[in-house]
Amino acid sequence: MTVDVKRIGERVEKESPLIQRIRTEMHRIIVGQDELIDGLILALMCNNHVLIEGVPGLAKTLSITTLSKMLQASFKRLQFTPDLLPADVIGTLIYNPKTGDFTTKKGPIFANIILADEINRAPAKVQSALLEAMQERQVTIGDTSYPLPDPFMVMATQNPIEQEGTYPLPEAQVDRFMFKLVVSYPTKSDEHTILKRMAKSAPGLDVDPVLAPEDVKRIRTLADEIYMDEKIEEYIVDIVEATRNPDAYRLDIKDYIRYGASPRASIFLAMASKANAFMEGRGYVTPQDVKNVAMNVLRHRVILTYEAEAEEKRPEDIINHILQTVDVP
Repeated sequence: MTVDVKRIGERVEKESPLIQRIRTEMHRIIVGQDELIDGLILALMCNNHVLIEGVPGLAKTLSITTLSKMLQASFKRLQFTPDLLPADVIGTLIYNPKTGDFTTKKGPIFANIILADEINRAPAKVQSALLEAMQERQVTIGDTSYPLPDPFMVMATQNPIEQEGTYPLPEAQVDRFMFKLVVSYPTKSDEHTILKRMAKSAPGLDVDPVLAPEDVKRIRTLADEIYMDEKIEEYIVDIVEATRNPDAYRLDIKDYIRYGASPRASIFLAMASKANAFMEGRGYVTPQDVKNVAMNVLRHRVILTYEAEAEEKRPEDIINHILQTVDVP
């Protein structure tokens, strides 16, 4: 089957202003943080979940709530705490003593966008309640499985693990997040702008709706159709394989990697690369699209050894080394 790249490019060009409107509207509320905003938009285009890490006060929660208000979609915020129970997330069965029957009370997970705020402050049993929802897009209450609404996205924030009262997330759950975005402090000029905009008792943060659910579905369908050459596909597979078998790619980092990236990394790299090409206004994927998204896709999937930690190596260091070494088509 031949792919009409020119036609796809024309459709992308027609839809691109919508993506720019999302960017513009988010920047009207959020100062700076370009990588965070672009990462959230890419995840929206790919219908996938995002984990955002940063110290408190860096607009992680504000970014997610701003995006949800623009989508005209249902939104629920879950504040994760050490005493949270799985039933508080997915729902439970309630017994009626008069009739002797059980009725289902659905939890807040039944929404288009879920903000899991400070997700690593809840213990593992609560994290496990999210696994089925994030992967299968359904939850099981009692003996019955209930489909979640479409679109469905979990956008989670977490504080650095070193902070008091936090739990490391299970690897199985972390792997279900398409991106891990790391938010840093704003620049001096951005912080000055934040001060002017937010240092009020009631800062105006009204958001204009930009997207309807049907717009999101249309954009996602088009993003799936972005052309990817087989050489680019092989390049993606090589990058992921290099995290598992670095010796085959002339990389002297085997002692630093305990576990490489899972097959989800290849899938998410391909999807995110197509979405990045869409954001750039192209109907085809280039190697630079892959490099642009690789860090956010891989940084939470490359698990380092104790030796790497002792030498103060970070996953980002390993991934950068891989991207610089693997042959580019």
